[in-house]
Amino acid sequence: MNRLAGVTSPYLLQHADNPVDWWPWTPEAFEEARRRDVPVLLSVGYSACHWCHVMAHESFEDAATAALMNEKFVNVKVDREERPDVDAVYMEAVQAATGQGGWPMTVFLTPDAEPFYFGTYFPPEPRHGMPSFPQVLDGVHRAWTDRRGEVAEVAGKIVRDLGERQLTHNADDKPGEDELAQALLGLTRDYDATHGGFGGAPKFPPSMAIEFLLRHYARTGAEGALQMAADTCERMARGGIYDQLGGGFARYSVDREWVVPHFEKMLYDNALLCRAYAHLWRATGSDLARRVALETADFMVRELRTHEGGFASALDADSEDPATGAHVEGAYYVWTPAQLREVLGEGDAELAIDWYGVTEEGTFEEGASVLQLPQVEGVVADSVRLASIRERLLAARVERPAPGRDDKVVAAWNGLAIAALAEVGAYFDRPDLIAAAVGAGDLLVRLHMDARARLARTSKDGQVGANSGVLEDYADVAEGFLALASVTGEGVWLEFAGFLLDHVLAQFVEVESGALFDTAADAEQLIRRPQDPTDNAAPSGWTAAAGALLSYAAQTGAEPHRTAAERALGIVKALGPRVPRFIGHGLAVAEAALDGPREVAVVGEVLGDLHRTALLGAAPGAVVAAGAEGSDELPLLADRPLVDGRPAAYVCRSFVCAAPTTDPAELARLLS
Repeated sequence: MNRLAGVTSPYLLQHADNPVDWWPWTPEAFEEARRRDVPVLLSVGYSACHWCHVMAHESFEDAATAALMNEKFVNVKVDREERPDVDAVYMEAVQAATGQGGWPMTVFLTPDAEPFYFGTYFPPEPRHGMPSFPQVLDGVHRAWTDRRGEVAEVAGKIVRDLGERQLTHNADDKPGEDELAQALLGLTRDYDATHGGFGGAPKFPPSMAIEFLLRHYARTGAEGALQMAADTCERMARGGIYDQLGGGFARYSVDREWVVPHFEKMLYDNALLCRAYAHLWRATGSDLARRVALETADFMVRELRTHEGGFASALDADSEDPATGAHVEGAYYVWTPAQLREVLGEGDAELAIDWYGVTEEGTFEEGASVLQLPQVEGVVADSVRLASIRERLLAARVERPAPGRDDKVVAAWNGLAIAALAEVGAYFDRPDLIAAAVGAGDLLVRLHMDARARLARTSKDGQVGANSGVLEDYADVAEGFLALASVTGEGVWLEFAGFLLDHVLAQFVEVESGALFDTAADAEQLIRRPQDPTDNAAPSGWTAAAGALLSYAAQTGAEPHRTAAERALGIVKALGPRVPRFIGHGLAVAEAALDGPREVAVVGEVLGDLHRTALLGAAPGAVVAAGAEGSDELPLLADRPLVDGRPAAYVCRSFVCAAPTTDPAELARLLS
């Protein structure tokens, strides 16, 4: 019996009609494996994963393969986005055993949840040196039946090896000037000076490294840091990884030139990049950065906002090809010259072909091209004509079968979206974006937080999921609430952030070492308590918590939160000089700590000239409070009067305050 009907995960629901007798991750599944004396087959993926869909179609929808799975195993399906703790623990085992990992992830476990055989995608028949999935199933079954002692020995060794892995973390040794300079040097060595970004193919958008570079430039004036950030952002915005018609970024580029993306669009990528481009505009005034920040914000609100006011997790890479009816990666986004001529007519099509870098042979597959904005000499066109072309192409694209949407609301990623939309709305006088951020915040408070301010990880269609929030949920939602407090002047958001961060101190911090765990002390006990400080697709829970704790302490003067943030940054001193690409958010937080961060109180207005100037200040991690004279909404406003009856700004740094000012230009100087 397939037990996935009624769950809140869209990914699991995609498998609810499989002939496989799937279980969700529950104690009952392992009890069943113990009763039947069979291994557990753990399959982990996510809704927007292309190869997850391929394996599902080839194997999990195949009656013969499903019968083999049902006979020999208890089959457990996990959405890695709902259970990042389960994913992290077994991915660590897969990577340790095979040297690589990815999704779909396939792991065979004992009934005690100890792993003993690993893989990712398996084809339905032997291919490219890989065994077929039925061969794997048969081999694992025979090993379990005939060599049980060997299996138990392997499983026990893997669990012991995982338990012996320790992080090098000195809580009393936070990063300073030298470590941040070494991190910058490391990024410079990895920098692709021709195409922007870091490393080779596949190339991922380095949003957190960009934030570090912008903050480092703001603090030190290092022009090289700004240049790497600005050039990378321009190359991405002109490439195929950016949706030139609808806005928003794909997950990554399969090539180093940013031409062909893996077409899935993730909420966390777009939230982080939206904020990064807004901060680049704040630093440089770049028209391109402003446009991309706003288009990405509009994309999130238009295509990812749910009926309940939150933001969906992702859009799939695949969609139906109208010509063949098959689900094909990128079908929604790519164009042939003939398709452009059909929509635009001959004259405008020729301009679009040149402007968007479309070729007869195609830049993708089957003669189709991903739209770009290559810097082509000799292509000149007026903005009105280009706007008309874009509008008509977008209208034609809307008529194509759309990619599927993963509608679950993930608390952490919504926190990132809230922070981005609140700031972009304030920077560019877009109250609708601020309202969207507030709506998502309201949903998280109303649905995801319980009476004790504990967070649920996910919800869908207004129904809260069963899984508890992990560290990144508490940290990123707190970050979003802190941004709302700064933009709206409403102290309730600061209060909610405090509730969440108190949970971080109580449930996620190891008191003696200052290290942080990804799961709460009272969470389900897995074979290992996951703990990963590295920033990958999104900030790690560890570094996100350090940033939120630091900002909250600056807003409130809460010493325990400041101390916890500084102790957490010890890991950045260890990792920053060695692997700066994978601790970008931690480096950005370290820049804020080194700068103060500065505390700005604007008395007498909200979203007026002084308040907006404060929000636009580039000082790393500066916190802003705004409100009426005598307001008790935010602690930084206490005992701060108007000056000669006029709104005034107070700037403090490291226990020293400047004279209050009523002049936006002077405030900008104080925050430069």
